[in-house]
Amino acid sequence: MTSKSTLLNNSCVKRTSCLCLQKLCGTNYPVSIAFIVVNEFCERFSYYGMKAVLTLYFIRYLHWNENLSTAVYHAFSGLCYFTPILGAIIADSWLGKFKTIIYLSIVYVIGHVIKSVGAIPDVGDSTTHVALSVLGLVLIAFGTGGIKPCVAAFGGDQFEEEHIDERRKFFSIFYMSINAGSVLSTIITPILRGDVQCFGGDCYALAFGVPAALMVVALVVFIAGSGLYEKTPPQGNVLLNVCKCIGFAISNRWKRPRNSPKRQHWLDWAEEKYSKRLIQEIKMVLRVLLLYIPLPMFWALFDQQYSSRWLLSSVVCVCVCVLCVCARLYSLSIPVVVKMLNALLILVFVPIFDMGVYPLVGLCRIKLTYSPITARDHFCWWKSAKSDPGVAHHLPVFSLQDSEQLTWRKTVDVQPNNVHIAWQVPQYVLITAGEVMFSITGLEFSYSQAPASMKSVLQAGWLLTVAFGNVIVLIVAEGAGLEQWTEFVLFAALLVGVSIIFSIMAYFYTYVDPDQLDKEFRDENKDNMDDLKKDKKEQESMGMKDVPKQTKI
Repeated sequence: MTSKSTLLNNSCVKRTSCLCLQKLCGTNYPVSIAFIVVNEFCERFSYYGMKAVLTLYFIRYLHWNENLSTAVYHAFSGLCYFTPILGAIIADSWLGKFKTIIYLSIVYVIGHVIKSVGAIPDVGDSTTHVALSVLGLVLIAFGTGGIKPCVAAFGGDQFEEEHIDERRKFFSIFYMSINAGSVLSTIITPILRGDVQCFGGDCYALAFGVPAALMVVALVVFIAGSGLYEKTPPQGNVLLNVCKCIGFAISNRWKRPRNSPKRQHWLDWAEEKYSKRLIQEIKMVLRVLLLYIPLPMFWALFDQQYSSRWLLSSVVCVCVCVLCVCARLYSLSIPVVVKMLNALLILVFVPIFDMGVYPLVGLCRIKLTYSPITARDHFCWWKSAKSDPGVAHHLPVFSLQDSEQLTWRKTVDVQPNNVHIAWQVPQYVLITAGEVMFSITGLEFSYSQAPASMKSVLQAGWLLTVAFGNVIVLIVAEGAGLEQWTEFVLFAALLVGVSIIFSIMAYFYTYVDPDQLDKEFRDENKDNMDDLKKDKKEQESMGMKDVPKQTKI
């Protein structure tokens, strides 16, 4: 009976709560992931719904010019990309993923509310509207960016070590919910802005208020599943310890004489001060981050499928299959419908790749390391293409030949040719297929190759590749001053070269199992504890022998 009770207690200690062991419909999926998936759906609806009308809000409500609107839009999107590292540090070092998601979601909701209030004409003057809008966007950026690396990692934490396949499929379901939220928000929010009138004009307050309400729902749903979650406690100031360990290793190496015995890795020079476990975990993270160096070029090309300036100049409807109905009914602009097309293709491609493409590749005995999940989880820092619509006129040119003759020439513009929008569908099919195979595979790879104490940090590192990719776009597009088609050819050529480099790096990459590392150091710590107890007993027994016997007089 004692041994059985001990085993039962050990199994209960392993999980935070017994409720965490409940499974969904008799499967190996924890019940808790249902709350996480619904939370992510509502959060993505909130985010993409707000962004769907953001540029038009700048132009038509705040009366900003196109350049200022584009600059603020890109600054907001860029901030959404760089804040994940802050959320990851908070989650892994101090609060843990669960509390970080809750607290930053509250910040997220406050940002949405302020943004909606700033869109009410009766609240203050134009300066007040601008101040509230900017403050709301800053809070939204910190909220959405801060929780982004935590939610995916928190969902992965809900699965037990032996349920690897279920965890991979969870990521597929997780990102399908993201795209479902994106599709619905892209349709509904522009309708609320254009078809619903309030305060004598377009109802931007309602268009921003509905995403705020959805974010409140997301927060309530997430808190409702609190008793079911597996909550991994924070490991202290992880990032600070990592930086100190790296700094000590470098300084210790340079202080030693050149004839000192070589060590297997330069981080091993920190063994005098830091534990072997921390050193091994830092090695794992650095190897993955090194592998991520070429990846921003993918995002530099991928994120150019949208353009904020394109949104401003697109006023016609699109007739692409079923999307024609929505476009004609609600006068949706071209980029809005194209974003719907991209998200819908992702919803179709996820099960196709999961149940068709990857199993067929496996039957061909071609070994591919993949994660059958999709990528809509990133935020887009969109590239702005310079455009000049021109003015309808003709330009006469007069040249003076001699004093008695005047020659007149007329320059006539070539009439534009119309190309049906459906010719862009094959390109978007290929882009979406690449997104399915590349994007969230990286997120799952980041989770599986990260040590338990730094999973959110490595997720944030993956998201930073998107941010740096858009920095490349700004440098090349604004600095080079090339024509649009030349830019696309240049980026495509750069991506081909980077793909070759990445393939070579991936070939030499060796996969590691963080769980195996935990077991190894757990057994090592157990052996050390046993040795310490044994030494303590020996010292106590030796001490008892040295004590003189008491005698009665």
